[in-house]
Amino acid sequence: MKGRVIALDQIKGRDAAALIVDGRLEDFLIDAPEDAPPAPGAIFRAVVDRQMKGQGGVFVKLPEGSGFLRQASGLAPGQRVLVQVTGHAEPGKAVPLTLRLLFKSRYSIVTPGAPGLNVSRSIREEDERERLTALAQAAMTGAAQDLGLIVRSAAALSDADVIGEDIALMRGLAEAVLPDLDGGPELLVDAPGAQETAWRDWGDPEPDEVVEGDDAFATQGVAEMLDALLAADVPLGSGGTMIIEPTRALIAVDVNTGADTSPAAGLKANIAAARDLPRQLRLRGLGGQVVVDFAPMPKKDRATLEQVLRAAFRGEGAETSLAGWTPLGNYEIQRKRDRMPLAEALA
Repeated sequence: MKGRVIALDQIKGRDAAALIVDGRLEDFLIDAPEDAPPAPGAIFRAVVDRQMKGQGGVFVKLPEGSGFLRQASGLAPGQRVLVQVTGHAEPGKAVPLTLRLLFKSRYSIVTPGAPGLNVSRSIREEDERERLTALAQAAMTGAAQDLGLIVRSAAALSDADVIGEDIALMRGLAEAVLPDLDGGPELLVDAPGAQETAWRDWGDPEPDEVVEGDDAFATQGVAEMLDALLAADVPLGSGGTMIIEPTRALIAVDVNTGADTSPAAGLKANIAAARDLPRQLRLRGLGGQVVVDFAPMPKKDRATLEQVLRAAFRGEGAETSLAGWTPLGNYEIQRKRDRMPLAEALA
């Protein structure tokens, strides 16, 4: 199966979306259960509660439960603020929030507090950049001075009227929400659903096929792909495996070579694991501290493996920090928790 396919279906009555590239599952989204914490992207009016001493942040009151703002200074208890959910809240913990709001659609991102008009760097043709800049300037004429705009890469070669309508919609939403500071904690903008996010973020490059309906996942083999993700073992070829096990404190990853324990086999298995690790973490919805116990290999090969890791994580949407090697020879990674773990989402 070749090409880029987006499949839209339901699982347990909830909308879901799968991105399949050349027969391999590259991303998967499903609407959260009704009792789940607020999803990333939701915007709230919140009320400042109390400071968290020693961490430089504050707790705020949400309609249900509390949220946490990191590195938030100058806020007083009782003050009303607009906040946006930035990640998945772990059980028993406050919802992670930011004061930096983003109004994001397929072609544009409106950025309150970050003025200026910018075109995605991935659009390199000068004529197209000039066209999109002119469209952005026209669409943002008369907007507040602190309202900025980013034209996304999907806008390249798209119809001018469609882009203009898209920007106008996001600008209008921002202008309606930003002044809304009167009242108690309240949800102002709900997080996008799985299929809306798929339409917004997976459309560039254009898919070769979009499959919709009650049997979309069945025809694409999505159920079998999800079953494989719920297992700890990930085959790497040539007998090697990568085992991914979430714990309360961290995500433990163990790379094994199988029967061949030679240094060459170790490097081969480690490179295969490094290339697939970003996809595995993304699909499994895993984040936080990740500790990788790579297969034994000469220390001189560590630089090569690090280059592979950096290249593999370069295009990831979730914020990721490659911390490096520990004294015991493990490799540490910090990845933002940007979604609910797959095992919980499918439970």
